[in-house]
Amino acid sequence: MSSKKLKSANDASSIRDGLGGGESVIADHGRRRSTCSYCKSPARSSISHGLSAETLTVSDYQALIDRGWRRSGCYLYKHEMDKTCCPSYTIRLKASDFVPSKEQQRVSRRLERFLDGKLDGQPREQTGASSSLGTTRSEEKSKVEPVMDDLSKTIDQAVQLCIQSGEFPSNMQIPKASVRKVLCDKKKKLAKGPEQLLYTSNVAFAIAAAIKRTLTSEKVEIEGNKLSPETISEMLLSAISKVGETPGISIKVSKGHINFLSASKDSFYEKDVVPNETLHAKKDSENHKARKPKKLEMRLKRSSFDPEEHELYKRYQLKVHKDNPSRVVESSYKRFLVDSPLIYVQPSGGGDDEEKVVPPCGFGSFHQQYRVDGRLVAVGVVDILPKCLSSVYLFWDPDYAFLSLGKYSAIQEINWVRESQARCPSLEYYYLGYYIHSCSKMRYKAAYRPSELLCPLRFKWVPFEVARPLLDKKRYVILSDIKESQNQSSLLPHASETLAAHEDMEQGETNDHFMGGSDDDEDEEMDESESEDTYIESDIDNIIIGLYGSQYRYKDLRKMLNPVGRKQLEPMLQSYRKVVGDELSERMVYELR
Repeated sequence: MSSKKLKSANDASSIRDGLGGGESVIADHGRRRSTCSYCKSPARSSISHGLSAETLTVSDYQALIDRGWRRSGCYLYKHEMDKTCCPSYTIRLKASDFVPSKEQQRVSRRLERFLDGKLDGQPREQTGASSSLGTTRSEEKSKVEPVMDDLSKTIDQAVQLCIQSGEFPSNMQIPKASVRKVLCDKKKKLAKGPEQLLYTSNVAFAIAAAIKRTLTSEKVEIEGNKLSPETISEMLLSAISKVGETPGISIKVSKGHINFLSASKDSFYEKDVVPNETLHAKKDSENHKARKPKKLEMRLKRSSFDPEEHELYKRYQLKVHKDNPSRVVESSYKRFLVDSPLIYVQPSGGGDDEEKVVPPCGFGSFHQQYRVDGRLVAVGVVDILPKCLSSVYLFWDPDYAFLSLGKYSAIQEINWVRESQARCPSLEYYYLGYYIHSCSKMRYKAAYRPSELLCPLRFKWVPFEVARPLLDKKRYVILSDIKESQNQSSLLPHASETLAAHEDMEQGETNDHFMGGSDDDEDEEMDESESEDTYIESDIDNIIIGLYGSQYRYKDLRKMLNPVGRKQLEPMLQSYRKVVGDELSERMVYELR
């Protein structure tokens, strides 16, 4: 078949989508091994399939992410789920069904109070260091933080004692203890007698969950209340007494919480460290009257390089992620968050029916800017596709960390999808990227409910609450088996047998933000001959091949190739067809370079 005929066929396909012209042109990088930025394994344990896209239609990318693919700039990747070290499941939620949690509601209210001038928190560089109040709070904070750090270390030592004594499993993933200061209004409610509650820790709850996961994965029978936070907090209290004394502080437990109280109202901790609440309240009351309301602006613009955004990105990566300065240079930033292969689709301008096909901003790659009184405080990088808004990355001003802008931006993006549905009915979902159940830092994504995970084998969506029990036991699970077997008494054996049956099937993907490990790592290509696939005529006949500016169906190109060329190319095409699916393999152009 001629190049001209193929191109016309692709154009016709695009027009049927109602999304204009253009075609997807990709180059195949095959299977690759790299280091993993999540489990930090020194081995190249992250296994994925990679493509680079010269151009990519929004419809084709929608189809790809619904098969577990993600993009980083113009690079597309998909882990081999049953082989990679940290299986990454695509996670989404239907915007119209979203129910914000109490914490998410608090984030929204906190930002509203900040804008109204009723929130004490201020950007660090705007806090008056020369004022007596600002100096006092800075000094108090410098005293409070070492105390909390010391108490956290004491708890960590107690946990180690419990492990050494055999009270806690030695192979469990040990959560880091965290001690926080108790707010003034809660002190009065919680404290009893002359002692005052200063600090508290809920680490017993995290330890209870960690022990439960460990014993469940080892199929150890769980005894009664042995795993309750109340029991664990009592065990830790006993161990803390063996670690050493904490002068001026008494320690008690209540309902699973470890509480640190001042030995008396005149103790060092209360007198010198805890702020003078009355003075601050009076000062704040006076300041509230003088504060002007702030204005929050959200601007959605097409992806392009902006020096102001790059400066914010550098500050965020260096201060929040402690990144190497060499990795936040302009070229790296552009490659990661500015470059995009997505072909922009303009808003429809026809009749009423056509106007509802594309939202007013169009489809493509965008940067959502968040500005407070003109100052850029956050940037959300997103892809807007026919069925969803897909979150790519967010970076924010470290001076505004107290506003939880990551959570706030996610809520705003969900609301945007909900509001845009009136104009574009197909735009229903919010995609949060990848969810890695074995990585605690990724679990926040499941807090946006009700969410769904993509089955890595059949590409069906399964409610997170249905998938979670088995993900607690296994890293790789064929999720659609759980859903289909929900009403069967043999759910767990069935899922286990199916998993074993598909043990050698290649599924795939990679990390959510950067491909593999650091920029300094070189991905290791894997030999396609590892695959046992052999040429089956009907399998790859209709794959579109781009070669020297012309396009061919493989069944036509095959006649022009010598046996050596066919032997090299056909395993690659088999692997490519498996990871992108039949329909996309016959629609996108497979460029040979």
